[in-house]
Amino acid sequence: MAARIGLDRRPLFPLSHHFPSPSPSPSPKSLALALALPRPVPPLPLRLRLRLHLVLRRSRCPPFHLTAAFAPSAAADGPADQEVHLKDVESAVVIDQQRQNQVSQLRKRVTFGLGIGLGAGGIVVAGGWLFTVAVAAAVFAGAREYFGLVRSRGIAAGMTPPPRYLSRVCLVICALMPILTLYFGHMDVSVTSSAFVVAMALILQRGNPRFAQLSSAVFGLFYCGYLPCFWVKLRCGLSAPALNTKFGNFWPVLLGGQAHWTVGLVATLISISSIIAADTFAFLGGRAFGRTPLTNISPKKTLEGALAGLSGCVIIAVLLSKILCWPTSLISASAFGILNFMGSLFGDLVESMIKRDAGVKDSGSLIPGHGGILDRVDSYVFTGALCYSFVKIALPLFGV
Repeated sequence: MAARIGLDRRPLFPLSHHFPSPSPSPSPKSLALALALPRPVPPLPLRLRLRLHLVLRRSRCPPFHLTAAFAPSAAADGPADQEVHLKDVESAVVIDQQRQNQVSQLRKRVTFGLGIGLGAGGIVVAGGWLFTVAVAAAVFAGAREYFGLVRSRGIAAGMTPPPRYLSRVCLVICALMPILTLYFGHMDVSVTSSAFVVAMALILQRGNPRFAQLSSAVFGLFYCGYLPCFWVKLRCGLSAPALNTKFGNFWPVLLGGQAHWTVGLVATLISISSIIAADTFAFLGGRAFGRTPLTNISPKKTLEGALAGLSGCVIIAVLLSKILCWPTSLISASAFGILNFMGSLFGDLVESMIKRDAGVKDSGSLIPGHGGILDRVDSYVFTGALCYSFVKIALPLFGV
């Protein structure tokens, strides 16, 4: 006989074979399963009862109470059919648990994403030492995750990672680079001096130094320390006022007035906003239309998603250029958006390549629902250098 079993959130245990009739209006959260049960209903074997109880206990959902509605059936079920029914219950519980985990992860991503976005926006507008210290903190956390990935089992199996003391030295050097960049106005001396210190420390260590140690350490200095410094040069180094920006007319004098809205601030706001738009549009476009894989490095990325991300990035860059009145031409604003997208895409792919070789899904667990700091800032690593070069070299070259 066919039965319809609903799982209501009422206490379960001991699990009885006497099933009450279902309520006329089941709860919207109830989970319905189509099972076959005999009439009269024989008691489940103790082994199956304990197994079902453990399945429900292992799930993070509240305990369930089984209800059933019976209809005539041709024959009674045997132990084999009861085993099949129990597997159906197990599958349903697993599906319900996965859905709840997905909802919980999405809630965490949205909550922490909004918090990080609002905080980062305020820090970018403030600029100066507050912005530089925030970049230095992110650099320190990212460098820590990078050298952790280098020492992971997946990468360390094919190469010799740098010693732990050298990794710690690189962490400190990377964190000091943004601060030295703001203080001295350039970063050439700090980068070359840091590379020299790392090379000498490896050569003078006991044992046999390996080239893999030097390459991974120097790339860490470049990837985690040198490239993020361009955001400091972009935000704080381009101090020429953006005279066409109307926001400066309403900006309080105590907070800097018109002079606070510089070319660096406007370029940084447009760049960060366009990167966020690129990630959002790429995710939504890939979910809706993604069919063609983009690269083997990241199988989930699709060509359709990349095109959607490019479109969103250019659209946001052009819109903000009209609002902030910088850059003044449509071609330069579109080129700025394309450059931001290319930097964010390849920065994401580089970090995906490192994680794939390390055999991990996330670079860390610093941000709940998002993973590590590298998982959030990978799209910004190369973009700062590209945007700074565009503003400093390309725009004056074309007379913009």
